[in-house]
Amino acid sequence: MLKTVRSIASLLLSYGLLLVAMGLFNTLLGVRSQIEGFSTEVIGVIMAGYFAGLLLGALYSVQVVIRAGHIRAFAAFASLISIAALVHLLWIEPIAWFVLRLLSGFCMAGMFIVTESWLNERATNEIRGQVLSLYMMTNYFSAGCGQYLLPLADPAEFQLFCIASILFSLALVPVLLTRSSAPVLVKPKRLRFLDLYRTSPLGVWGVFCAGLVNAAFYGMGPVFAQDVGLSIAGTSTFMAAVIFGGLLLQWPVGRLSDRVDRRKVMISLALATSVACVATVVIIDFGRFWLFLIAAVYGGLSFTIYPLSIAHTNDFAAPELRIQVASGLLVAYGIGASAGPIMAAMFMGQLGPEGMFVYSALVMGALGAFGYYRTRRRAPKSSEEHGRYIVTPGGQFTSEELYATVRDQMDKDLARIIGGRAHPLAR
Repeated sequence: MLKTVRSIASLLLSYGLLLVAMGLFNTLLGVRSQIEGFSTEVIGVIMAGYFAGLLLGALYSVQVVIRAGHIRAFAAFASLISIAALVHLLWIEPIAWFVLRLLSGFCMAGMFIVTESWLNERATNEIRGQVLSLYMMTNYFSAGCGQYLLPLADPAEFQLFCIASILFSLALVPVLLTRSSAPVLVKPKRLRFLDLYRTSPLGVWGVFCAGLVNAAFYGMGPVFAQDVGLSIAGTSTFMAAVIFGGLLLQWPVGRLSDRVDRRKVMISLALATSVACVATVVIIDFGRFWLFLIAAVYGGLSFTIYPLSIAHTNDFAAPELRIQVASGLLVAYGIGASAGPIMAAMFMGQLGPEGMFVYSALVMGALGAFGYYRTRRRAPKSSEEHGRYIVTPGGQFTSEELYATVRDQMDKDLARIIGGRAHPLAR
């Protein structure tokens, strides 16, 4: 394990810097958009651009990685996103910012592909879970730390944009200086989306709803925090509370879902998330402590829907198709994530800042109802037939491909299929 960690240390350092930068920049852009006087609806469209870019990048950026190689592709994507961060200052227009967010999402998807396929190639089946845990710790810790850079300067000025750009550029250095060889990507076959839906309707809808809700938070969370009167420091703490809270229930929920019907766990969590959303609306005026506390609870509940949906889908997927299933789920998530900030902004425009949580409560309530309907249509898998639950983030900062691939590669037959080092996004 120690030898493997040494071989991926540079990659994880680059990835950590990348997540710190993106954690800062996403929140900064929401705050700055308000300062510039953009309407809530316009901010929602701007923020949706990032997730639309992630979707496009998941589909097409792999071609760049295949042609240029991991290291050069990572360098190109990081350079472009660093430039995009600064161009926001030169061209302060909603349309321009939407295009820049689209570019940023595309580049981030490319860097996720590089990171995840590289880690996947380095980890053997015996230590893959440990490598994944280390990767997840880097993900949550870095994204959360990025929130605390927001109070370092006035968001109305240029300094924070420069800090984000510097961090994006710094992320290049460890990867460029690494002595480890990069893996090779090849293209696996596609899976028709309709076939994926037939495999697990609830899994697809769960991932889609997770995109609707999680992207709405990441895009409009800073706007909500500012609208309810939080300071810049308070806004960063609010965002960090949800992100760090997102890690708290992952393992307990995973262990529970491996032992009972995942659908019942998903239904319970979806409804609990709805309750947490309503509670947030009620306690907004109770003080910052209670708001931050319920924010952490909300993150812990809502962020589990995503990995549960992936695990549930893989329970019914044929082993030889699980890589394609992972790619199809990313598309479903990306579609939901692209619409989430826009829909949340519409609710906020009509109901005020509380509209974001009213919207999330409705989405999660609908998911819970659909989950109950599915329990009446299909018998559950036994605990012996369950695939392993894999901890995954809420979707903003990475894709689910590594996690689905990790679960797949622990099966010896699928490990032989991936022997050619194919990455699930390469299609």
